Amino acid sequence: MTLTIPKTNRANILVVDDTPENLRLLAGILSEKGYQVRPVPNGKLALSAAQKIPPDLVLLDIMMPEMDGYQVCQQLKASEITKDIPVIFISAINDVLDKVKAFAVGGVDFITKPFQVEEVLARIETHLKICSLQQTLQEKNQDLATALHQLQATQEHLIQSERMAALGQLIAGIAHEINTPLGIIGSSINNIANFSDDFLEKFQEIYQKLSDESKAYFLALMYRATHQEVLFTSREKRKFKQQLTADMMAEYVENSEEIADTLVDMEIYENIEEFLPLFKSPDWEVVLNSAYQFASFKKSISLIQRATAKSGKVVFALKTYAHFDSKPEKVQANLHDGIETVLTLYQNQLKHGIEVVKNYGDLPEIMCYPDDLNQVWTNLVHNALQAMDYKGVLTIETGQQGANILLKFTDNGKGIPSEVIPKIFQPFFTTKSAGEGSGLGLDIVRKIVEKHEGTIAVDSVPGQTTFTVSLPIY
Repeated sequence: MTLTIPKTNRANILVVDDTPENLRLLAGILSEKGYQVRPVPNGKLALSAAQKIPPDLVLLDIMMPEMDGYQVCQQLKASEITKDIPVIFISAINDVLDKVKAFAVGGVDFITKPFQVEEVLARIETHLKICSLQQTLQEKNQDLATALHQLQATQEHLIQSERMAALGQLIAGIAHEINTPLGIIGSSINNIANFSDDFLEKFQEIYQKLSDESKAYFLALMYRATHQEVLFTSREKRKFKQQLTADMMAEYVENSEEIADTLVDMEIYENIEEFLPLFKSPDWEVVLNSAYQFASFKKSISLIQRATAKSGKVVFALKTYAHFDSKPEKVQANLHDGIETVLTLYQNQLKHGIEVVKNYGDLPEIMCYPDDLNQVWTNLVHNALQAMDYKGVLTIETGQQGANILLKFTDNGKGIPSEVIPKIFQPFFTTKSAGEGSGLGLDIVRKIVEKHEGTIAVDSVPGQTTFTVSLPIY
């Protein structure tokens, strides 16, 4: 058990010497100077006294019976309680090797007997000051370590707050992105339900009665209907319908408009010359309507597959984005995956007026904090959309330059005024109206990039603003 003693104005000094006269002399000198002195005659008592009440300094003789000063010093330095206490050797030994050994076992100074009183006092005062400064430095380092930990915790909290704020802004769009495929799934299921077992039984009888030529037309229509990959707008589909109607009327096909309407619904838009004989035959309606029903059935299944994949992609992106891992270790990650996650969450805002151009280079995976970098991509994409008033072209370009990866986010908005550019990465600086922004977004972006030992820069002229993030590869 370590005891405590009352504090005095001067330090507590343990004096160790097996000669009583030396003990009395040193104790008297130090006491007159206001030091609290504890004289002990041998090494064992010195170790016991130091453990019970650790002194501020030890004045230690070398030549002592049973345990010499070197051994005492070694044991003092081996103990967690006494290892930092300065030890000054004081001895009649004047050999260089003995002095070297004194420093090797942990001594901070060496005084040769007979000594000068002024020298002893000066060296004691010097080492007490050094020890005090070291303790102060340790306290300051501890304070700095605590402040750094608090700063890191605050930064992580700010990043997560910004992440949740951005997510809050996206929630409506994300809900729409999920509701749309859910509506498609519901509609497609109804179509499948209407494709009943009764129809299959009837069609089997009808199909058997068809000529080989009509069966071939049926299969050709099915193939064309299920292998159309290009999507067209309603306006474009109306133009196709008008053209198909005109083409068939020119060939004297009856019911041209009805047939054109069915073909467009089946996503057959052109090159129908091979079907013209069918449309002039008596059983054209049975063949076309049967093919339409089967094509609708397959299309419904395909729509469900696509809608499910889209919903899954949005949910995965949401889960990935909302996840926040504040572990201090970097992990290996693909930067394109993070950018794609952010773009998926912004899909509803992007599809109504934003063209996204992706010029992705061949990037290696790098050691990074991917959750933090996702916040960088979020801020840069969000700022670009706002700069363009959600109408324009967002270009994302990535590539490798030497030992760095460059990621450029360019918008064709109105640009950033030259007098504003030097301030945009400053905390709490914002050009937005009150309540629209905290002014911390780009400051957090800068801190995250610097955390990765990278840089971020902006270059802006009217019609083109580019944020360039540079990250080291290692």
